[in-house]
Amino acid sequence: MFVEQHLNYLIDHFGYFGIIIVLIGGIIGLPIPDEVLLTYVGFNVFQGKLTYSLSLISAFFGAAAGISLSYFIGYKFGLPLLKKFGPKFHITEQKINLTSKLFQKIGPILLLIGYFIPGVRHLAAYMAAINKYSFKKFVIYAYTGALLWSFTFITLGRKLGQDWHHVAAYVSHYSGYLILLLLFSLAIFYYFWKKRGRK
Repeated sequence: MFVEQHLNYLIDHFGYFGIIIVLIGGIIGLPIPDEVLLTYVGFNVFQGKLTYSLSLISAFFGAAAGISLSYFIGYKFGLPLLKKFGPKFHITEQKINLTSKLFQKIGPILLLIGYFIPGVRHLAAYMAAINKYSFKKFVIYAYTGALLWSFTFITLGRKLGQDWHHVAAYVSHYSGYLILLLLFSLAIFYYFWKKRGRK
């Protein structure tokens, strides 16, 4: 598998540092298959090439650094930069508008689970900065999400072992359904949360 060869080269030559650098690039919007990388890291833990704890720490650090960098880019340059260069990284205006609307309604939740929604994790931090969301609050939700996301896919890779690549196939095939399910769940949560607030 072509992707596996590249990931193998990355881990063999750069180890944990490679995981950090690639995840930073993936989070800020470069076309990198982040879930595939994390699952493959888990497979390497299964093989004994990497340790579970250091893999989690490296993945968390890379994801947290990447999303923080996205926040500061959004804070510094705003929406015009995203609309100008976004299409080059498959970030369409439709995705930007959808994420912006979602963030205005459920910002904290989006930062927490946005990593699991393809396309959204690249935009959630930009939207937080553009909407002047407090960096302190941003860190609480975004970093917790980074830990959950890293833990989920590395653990899946370790548990599945030789079948790690099935995760990538499922993510690719069912991502659309996952987005709809998450949006539906969020809509229900938001409805009851607002209803409770009125009381």
